[in-house]
Amino acid sequence: IAAFKKHSANMNTLVATGTAVAYFYSIFAMITNRPVYFESAAFVTVFVLLGDAMEEKMHDNASNALGKLMGLQAKDAEVQRDGKFVKVPLDQVKVGDIIRVKPGEKIPVDGEILEGVTTLDESMVTGESMPVVKKVGDTVVGSTINSNGTITFKATKVGSDTMLAQIVDLVKKAQTSHAPIQNLTDKISNIFVPAVMIIAILTFIIWYSFLGATAVEAMLFAVSVIVIACPCALGLATPTALMVGTARSAKMGVLIKNGEVLQEVSDLDTVVFDKTGTITVGKPEVTDIVGNEKQVLTIAASLEESSEHPLATAIVKKAKAEKLAIEKVNDFEAIEGKGVKANYHDQTAFVGSDRLLADIAISQEMSQKATVLQNYAKTVVYVGLGKKIIGLVAIQDVPKPSSREAIKELRERGLKTIMLTGDNKNVAEAIAKQVGIDQVIAGVLPNEKAEHIQELQQHGDKVAFVGDGINDAPALSTADVGIAMGSGTDIAIDSGGIVLVQNDLRGVVRALDISRKTFNRIKLNLFWALIYNTIGIPIAAGLFASLGFTLSPELAGLAMAFSSVSVVGSSLMLNKTKIAGDTAKA
Repeated sequence: IAAFKKHSANMNTLVATGTAVAYFYSIFAMITNRPVYFESAAFVTVFVLLGDAMEEKMHDNASNALGKLMGLQAKDAEVQRDGKFVKVPLDQVKVGDIIRVKPGEKIPVDGEILEGVTTLDESMVTGESMPVVKKVGDTVVGSTINSNGTITFKATKVGSDTMLAQIVDLVKKAQTSHAPIQNLTDKISNIFVPAVMIIAILTFIIWYSFLGATAVEAMLFAVSVIVIACPCALGLATPTALMVGTARSAKMGVLIKNGEVLQEVSDLDTVVFDKTGTITVGKPEVTDIVGNEKQVLTIAASLEESSEHPLATAIVKKAKAEKLAIEKVNDFEAIEGKGVKANYHDQTAFVGSDRLLADIAISQEMSQKATVLQNYAKTVVYVGLGKKIIGLVAIQDVPKPSSREAIKELRERGLKTIMLTGDNKNVAEAIAKQVGIDQVIAGVLPNEKAEHIQELQQHGDKVAFVGDGINDAPALSTADVGIAMGSGTDIAIDSGGIVLVQNDLRGVVRALDISRKTFNRIKLNLFWALIYNTIGIPIAAGLFASLGFTLSPELAGLAMAFSSVSVVGSSLMLNKTKIAGDTAKA
């Protein structure tokens, strides 16, 4: 009735029309003492409602994963109040509170360990089955389980800011999003209902006027057409698969933000990686110093102290370990894409990459030493004073243990792999060789990464970019699929279409697998829903009546209900589909 008032037709229009025709004809037949067909209207209604009930039950099963995620949260926390630890409800915990967790208890909120060593079971959030060792300074995630050891930590994120709350929010948004293929479904449904009504009318006319059927027989054929053609299965094909797929991926530590990503992943042929922190550990250490070690390291650390770049952090850490005094510098200036410079003891000092060499002289001996270090996959930082390079600092960031395995699996799936980095070409190629990357694009400035992604796209490549979600935001947004690596408990990264909770490249393989399999399931669901109607309508219209093969309205109703349930059941099978590296607990 609501659709009729808005001058539109939907699935309910077909069911209501079919049952109404059978019912009101039966009232007329009862008055005129003819055979009645109340049972047809009743059975159709029963089977449609039965299908709806089964569909609702399966729909609930599909969305259970989200409820389970919500249920992971601890109910209370042992918080320090006036020097004593007391239990308080979770909603009373504030940022900065000191919390104690004993063995076997859940971590109530996200935080940073202040005291103690333990192992945490993080499988319910990250999908990682092995317990993770945590010590002072490490981050902990709310809802994970403390396996052994008592720890004290400071709450850094509470309420809706915790990782679990962010995961639940992202999954909710993904489950209510639309894949572009859904637009096709909507267009089909808009044309389908009026078309079925026309087919039903033509069925009645042809049987009654040309094939010698009685009005009652012609009416039953028409009603069967209307009932069996109800496109419920078509409407369920996309949202149910999307719901199951995104919920399962969340249990594996892969957060898919919307349905559009699933469709893009199915067409990918190139995966581009950032190097530092993505392929490599992201915690580089100083391995060699060339020149006057004390002078070179003091100048480098003094200039880099205020920088947050991983290489700068490594230099400062080394200087502190050597107990060198970090001196104050004046007129500090960052040179984009090259390094930094400042006034040091009334001379201009420089620290940076080999791009500095265009402006500063370097001896042949120093240049040769730099090449040797780079051949060992070490990043070389040049230290200059006055008009020449006085020393080198070699820093190495090793690949993650999982990087080679992940890249191998991607190549086995027919994907081309590329490393896109601002590092020196020799260093980049040495790292690429270690992990099996196909191609290296080195010496790229941060603001140029997105341009390189666009160049690949212009050559017809469908590109995924994998980065840390902060420095790589433009490239993540430009790529067809942006995959942001999780950083600590900060998983609410806006740029990526997919977010990996763990900082592990095997998550990329999982993300692509679950995305492809979910989208393939959507296509399978749509295929069966359309094939079902394609086959069902001719049978219901009596095309095979001469062979004794017909469908009564009640059987048409049963078949229609079964088609909807079968599509939801097909979507639920995604929970059983094998995904690479899936070790998450059910």
